[in-house]
Amino acid sequence: MPAAFDYEYGETILKVEDVSQTLQGNVILRNVDVEIKDIRRPGRVTGQVVGMLGPSGIGKTRLFRILAGLDEPDSGRVTLGPRAERVERGKVGVVAQKYPLFGHRTILGNLLVAGAQAGLTGEAAKAKAMGFLQRFGLEAAGNRYPCQLSGGQQQRVAIAQQFMCSEHLLLMDEPFSGLDPLAVARVSELITEVASLHELNTIIVVTHDIAAAIEVSDTLWLMGRDRDAAGRIIPGARVQDVYNLIERGLAWRDGITSTPEFTELMREILARFPSL
Repeated sequence: MPAAFDYEYGETILKVEDVSQTLQGNVILRNVDVEIKDIRRPGRVTGQVVGMLGPSGIGKTRLFRILAGLDEPDSGRVTLGPRAERVERGKVGVVAQKYPLFGHRTILGNLLVAGAQAGLTGEAAKAKAMGFLQRFGLEAAGNRYPCQLSGGQQQRVAIAQQFMCSEHLLLMDEPFSGLDPLAVARVSELITEVASLHELNTIIVVTHDIAAAIEVSDTLWLMGRDRDAAGRIIPGARVQDVYNLIERGLAWRDGITSTPEFTELMREILARFPSL
């Protein structure tokens, strides 16, 4: 295993406390507790990428919506930042599988609409939008329409659009779904790039792609349900395990998919799935 990186934890970025949710009499989430803190590295800008894994139907989407402020839990709370401000709709950026771009507006126009919804003045919204276009290599695309861009460019615009509203926290729903290996690699590079734009940038990626999640994340959440003494499932999922990929030598490195540590963690997580 390679030498450990020097790092320390800073302020709280997101905290989930005792969150539970029941829908139509079915317990979906039960007593979910998890926290994301800023990870600091000397002399480096280090945003966080958290991968959320779990079997289909386990409740990842429900937790995703609660983290985004789109749904209210039945109990517990989700707070943002060191001041523990309650999450609300619009405070967290959300990039769905289908990018929510207005086809009749230019790329710059899409960003300006997002800025207006966030309460920015016209000048402030334009300045912020132009800054994102430059950061994401889209300076020449500002006057184009979404249909004139590639899928990868549209994804960049969708991310920029969400950062117009949310300063640093972004949720991505199945960003690797249906992609070939080369496209998965490009999306992984984009996620890493966006996370590294600011020290407090944090991206939570919900995915079924275990390999891609390991490759792009520095932390993994594995969701599942508890079992009683007789082995029966207790209704309601929670975060069963938090994997620190920094300590496992699988963060902030290129070429990890060919390492023994990667293979070992893949095997470990796959072995857990049948019991979740």
